[in-house]
Amino acid sequence: MSEYLTMDDADFSGKTVLVRVDFNSPVDPETKRIIDDTRIRAHSETIRELSEKGAKVVILAHQGRPGDPDFIPLKQHAKILGKILGKPVKYVQDVFGEEAKREIRELKFGEILVLENVRNFARETDEKSAEEHAQSELVKNLAPLADVFVSDGFSVAHRSQASVVGFTPLLTSVAGRMMEKELKALSEAMEAPEKPCIFILGGAKAEKCIDIVRYVLDNNIADHVLTGGLVGHVVLEAEGVDIGKPSMKFLEKKGLADLIPKMKEIVEKYPGRIDVPSDVAVEIEGKRKEIEVSKLPVVHPIYDIGSKTVEEYGKIIGRAKSIVLSGPMGVYERDEFREGTKGVFTSIAESRAFKLAGGGDTIAALEKLGLHDRMSYVSTAGGAFIEYLMGKKLPAVEALKEAAKRTA
Repeated sequence: MSEYLTMDDADFSGKTVLVRVDFNSPVDPETKRIIDDTRIRAHSETIRELSEKGAKVVILAHQGRPGDPDFIPLKQHAKILGKILGKPVKYVQDVFGEEAKREIRELKFGEILVLENVRNFARETDEKSAEEHAQSELVKNLAPLADVFVSDGFSVAHRSQASVVGFTPLLTSVAGRMMEKELKALSEAMEAPEKPCIFILGGAKAEKCIDIVRYVLDNNIADHVLTGGLVGHVVLEAEGVDIGKPSMKFLEKKGLADLIPKMKEIVEKYPGRIDVPSDVAVEIEGKRKEIEVSKLPVVHPIYDIGSKTVEEYGKIIGRAKSIVLSGPMGVYERDEFREGTKGVFTSIAESRAFKLAGGGDTIAALEKLGLHDRMSYVSTAGGAFIEYLMGKKLPAVEALKEAAKRTA
């Protein structure tokens, strides 16, 4: 049996089910309209199945943070979900008060209700244990009305928050279809990956990537780590390459220069396992120019890896059986500096390996290049995806495991 229960392990007919999803979506700051419904669509499979199995489906979700422009009610989300499902979805402008409780009680089996943004509850984002959150107003008001809790928001799984973990000590708790898919894909990439396994790390979040590199090499998960973006900058400096003042100043501005000594320790511990660009693309008078790394430093900012590096990385990718991708190779938003990302991502798409990708910029770059559907699995999560790659335990997943133990 799995360490946690899934929807295959519960009977939902005639039951009231609380479902924690992640509907947090990009919002136009001026019109306050949702501009991308990807996450709502992703959770629709779980919601549809629960409804079709005859459950009263009560949805808990958040949108933005109090005080931010995208902190809006969930009325739009309910309408969008209704269109996706092709059936009415109810909405109540209340999280756990009398109005919300009345709507839950009056719900008919098979019907769906979206409660108001859970972050209207001030204690929602407190980082506490599941048992502590079980004593919160949110849980105390809603748990008595429900039979089962479905945890489907992998992208909030790294948060030990009230609606994420608080119901698990009190209700039968299972992983939703979205959560189950994410965990299966990550398990395939991290627990027993088919070898050779390579990690491709780029983008700007180099501080997280240091921990990923250390974890996957210390645990012999990755055979090679290919680097680009600011991660590549840090590794080049760690290997003694002077990347030039403009690029170094940018690392300092981002607070990433302090990572160089830490990365140097990893590079020295695992010689030949971390690959860096052999050429880079810089901006000179608004145009792309490729320069060999041996010719660095330069007085121009580095914005991409070069074509020689793309070719070298492509050969390594071609031999891989498992690939984990997190982060673009350069400033892919600009046409002239998209070539590195396009070349590497295309090589991954053409590979027959198991290909797992995740992270906001990674997804955006895949979409822009039309390669999203050519990955084996694309995680909708950001922080949770990265923390899993770092080997960290995710509170929502641990809560599901504890719930399964109590059920056994």
